[in-house]
Amino acid sequence: MRFIITAQSSGETTATGQQPEFDAELFKAYMRFNEEMHRAGVLVASEGLNPAAKGARIAVAEGRRYVVDGPFAESKELVGGFYLIEVDSLDEAIQWALRAPSGFGNDDILDIRQLTGSEDLPPEILQLITEAAPTWSAAAWQSRNMNKPQAKGAS
Repeated sequence: MRFIITAQSSGETTATGQQPEFDAELFKAYMRFNEEMHRAGVLVASEGLNPAAKGARIAVAEGRRYVVDGPFAESKELVGGFYLIEVDSLDEAIQWALRAPSGFGNDDILDIRQLTGSEDLPPEILQLITEAAPTWSAAAWQSRNMNKPQAKGAS
């Protein structure tokens, strides 16, 4: 099962509007956490989002997409980053999230959401995906299955 864990600030952190000073030891704690998940074989990807970089929000009206002002209505809506992990259950994802460091102010709240896997889709939907996107679907499902440990006795 794949989960995305997104990080955002809490209401208390954004109320002050102040960014904490850079703390090298705290930064290293985050990197050690990434290393720990990597060594455990659960980390697929981890990235921080640059709060100073320009972004965009795209909406839809009457079936057409358009750009709306800015990517965030309020700084409390800013996603600070994410972890993409592959584990056996939501409980395991929660246990990893509980171990995550905190202190940068943009990751006080961690939101855990399960991603859809091929095993979650009915065969007719998988067939439509294969028909519409044959090279992408083969690569996407194959890479996910390659990360899964094989059962004992499997070759």
